[in-house]
Amino acid sequence: MTQDISTSDGAGSLTRRAIPAAVVVVGAAAGFGVAWNHRDGAGPGANAAGGSPAGGAAAGDTPLATLDQVPAGGGLILEKAGVVLTKDQAGDVHAFSAVCTHQGCTVSEVTGGTINCPCHGSKFDVSTGAPVAGPASTPLPPVQVSVHDNAVFPA
Repeated sequence: MTQDISTSDGAGSLTRRAIPAAVVVVGAAAGFGVAWNHRDGAGPGANAAGGSPAGGAAAGDTPLATLDQVPAGGGLILEKAGVVLTKDQAGDVHAFSAVCTHQGCTVSEVTGGTINCPCHGSKFDVSTGAPVAGPASTPLPPVQVSVHDNAVFPA
């Protein structure tokens, strides 16, 4: 049995079954927006160094972090931004979503060459975002960033 949940003015109603469907649609649309925003990105593991073609400011004026905050062979989780910044041994900066592809938990640490999720033990490679352990089978989505003036900026 479904129960109608009406607005106070009776202008519309949603059933209990419609609410989860609406949540899925909104979530998918949000994910599509993120993917669309990064459609011209270089992909996983791409070196984000180099800045904009004209040498001007990046798309974001506020840096995500300075280069010295991202340890070589490790990384930095920016929970508020939903991003993990990593730096490989060569000094190349990589950025990935901080949301685990297994069940949506936020990753909690970058250590031993992996980005680690606390929920079910998934681990992802710091350079590529590819899963290397645990139940996750899909890589962390790359996030496009630019590096200039000793800082990492959203692209």
